[in-house]
Amino acid sequence: MSSDQQETTPVVVTLSDCSKEDADTVFRVLAQSFASDRADDDAPQYTSHPHTTVWTSTFEVGPTHAPAVPVQLAAPCVVGVQGTYWGVDRLGETLAAAFVVQVEGMAAGDQEKDVQLRLESGVR
Repeated sequence: MSSDQQETTPVVVTLSDCSKEDADTVFRVLAQSFASDRADDDAPQYTSHPHTTVWTSTFEVGPTHAPAVPVQLAAPCVVGVQGTYWGVDRLGETLAAAFVVQVEGMAAGDQEKDVQLRLESGVR
């Protein structure tokens, strides 16, 4: 099956080292292009413990998606993306259309890869 014929595939996205507002911005950009396990009104929340907060969502990445536009972030965000090679690459294309993306690390297996990205504002 070619990538043009690919069905949807789940991709897990985790956000850390950013504000809840920036996490919400990233999730909303992705939700414009892909179905998500988050409700439309589900905004990231802080918890009261002193540890780092990590937000997560699963997106159903498919062959067609709405194009993203550059978006402003208050500060850089660290994003983990895990799924099939095709799904991670496709989701990464959407992130790259909205933000400045730097790859900070990657682990690859037979069927999946896990990429750590740093997102900065796509609007200057």
